[in-house]
Amino acid sequence: MKRLFLMLSLMLLFIAALTSTGFASIQKPDTAATEEELVFTEVGSSQDSIANNIVKDTVKKDTAVKMTTAAATGTTIPAEADRTLWETFIAGLLGGFIAFLMPCIFPMVPLTVSYFIKRAGSKQGGIGQALIYGISIIVIYVALGLLITVLFGSAKLNELSSSGYFNFFFFILLVVFAISFFGAFEITLPSSLVNKIDQKADNSKGLGGIFFMAASLALVSFSCTGPIIGTILVQASSKGDILAPAIGMFGFALALALPFTLSAIFPGFLSAMPKSGGWLNSVKVCLGFLELALALKFLSAADLVWHWEWFDRELFLALWIVIFVLMGIYLLGKLKFSHDSDVPYVSVPRLFFAIISLSFAVYLVPGLWGAPVNVLSGIAPPMNTQDFILSGNGGGSASAASSSFPATVKYNETLKPPVGFNAFFDLDEGLAYAKSVNKPVLIDFTGHACVNCRKMEDKVWIDKEVGRIIKEEYVLIQLYVDERNIKMPKDKVHYSEILRTTTDDLGRWNGDFQATKYGSNSQPYYVLGGHDLNPLVKPQGAIFDAKEYAAYLQSGLDKFKNAEKPNE
Repeated sequence: MKRLFLMLSLMLLFIAALTSTGFASIQKPDTAATEEELVFTEVGSSQDSIANNIVKDTVKKDTAVKMTTAAATGTTIPAEADRTLWETFIAGLLGGFIAFLMPCIFPMVPLTVSYFIKRAGSKQGGIGQALIYGISIIVIYVALGLLITVLFGSAKLNELSSSGYFNFFFFILLVVFAISFFGAFEITLPSSLVNKIDQKADNSKGLGGIFFMAASLALVSFSCTGPIIGTILVQASSKGDILAPAIGMFGFALALALPFTLSAIFPGFLSAMPKSGGWLNSVKVCLGFLELALALKFLSAADLVWHWEWFDRELFLALWIVIFVLMGIYLLGKLKFSHDSDVPYVSVPRLFFAIISLSFAVYLVPGLWGAPVNVLSGIAPPMNTQDFILSGNGGGSASAASSSFPATVKYNETLKPPVGFNAFFDLDEGLAYAKSVNKPVLIDFTGHACVNCRKMEDKVWIDKEVGRIIKEEYVLIQLYVDERNIKMPKDKVHYSEILRTTTDDLGRWNGDFQATKYGSNSQPYYVLGGHDLNPLVKPQGAIFDAKEYAAYLQSGLDKFKNAEKPNE
């Protein structure tokens, strides 16, 4: 019972860690562009292409003023980046512990440790070889994480994470992983490669032989660890941080290597471990259910990016409800796969985890009628995809102060604001309206695949005070940096040296504007600006405390009003 409890606890923590980190929450410019290369044009100046419709690059070295990203964004991004790397490490660590409990690895621990002791001839020698074995495992997986970064680079990973093709591909990939965990087939590497590594391990002596033994473990166990590794790398890569894939793999490898090393150092640890059995397969199947649920997040992102408008919030929640109901039924032993062992009775841990799974499914049911379901904020599709909201207004109706807001705005046939808010999606149009009503602007750099952007809208913007300030005191301008379907007019197209491409669509134009004007390419990114688009206060990323975010909005509003007093 203890083993099942431990195993399922790790699985739930793993899925929670993966879904909490999110997509595009922290993005940094590729290190290929050094601080000396980043040159910015002042918006509103004579060189500005927005004001003058001049078809030029926004980066002009002969007229612009150099400004580094750190100077523009302060210390908030490094702090958030550190937090995100810790989340990535923890997700990798939990994934490694889950992988250790899989049928491909768990039974190998006593055999491997016994081999070390026999090979070394003594317990001390066995401990030394086990330590080298553990370090070799870490080196192999960290090298895999670094390889991902070297091949793609952080900027390319950023672009991929917001791509419909990327998200749809990983939806298919995670579904295949789930089917594999359900026992339909096993994902294995070519036998010729595995045999060569095994032969190297047998023939090599000393450190080389131990390293190839670790490589053999990585290859032989791929059918169990591959889906977990793939999930961690997908989530880590989406951070846009150059270290994220390596950090995720370090956490994974550390958790995987630790039991082997501890078993060699402390023999009592090995004897205390539970025996192998059918419970290992239960872990695998439950993880398959979780992989299937996580896959729907990527399908939702692809739907939003490509504007299919069919995979809405209700459908997403309905599928999650079914998945967790089936998982609860499986834990009760009422659903069996071909390779499952008989469950003569339901143990207490199985019962409790079945209760948790079924209760979570029931918790999601009100979401079908528009309940917030805060635990899925940023994971489920946004509320504006909901066909029916029982409360009638979701985040509250637009205030009377917005009665002068245009009936239609540019791009509103494609882009939709959060429920209850009015928003512009074109910078020029929003700025012109702000000048006409004499209000500051809240520029929200956002994205369809940005998890933290949706969390802010679903958890913070629905706060009564936050919603009031945004609706009544600001002009909201939402600039999507991953919108590829809307093409820019010729007078707005220019080559961006930061993005290394032309700003031929709305997303690239908004991304270039954010980087050149404000020195950042993270989302969400909130700029409280005056009519000159200069920040009234320091721009901020995600702030999940409603009171703190309301205070931030109020500080910008106070600055705007104080700046107007001398002109009164």
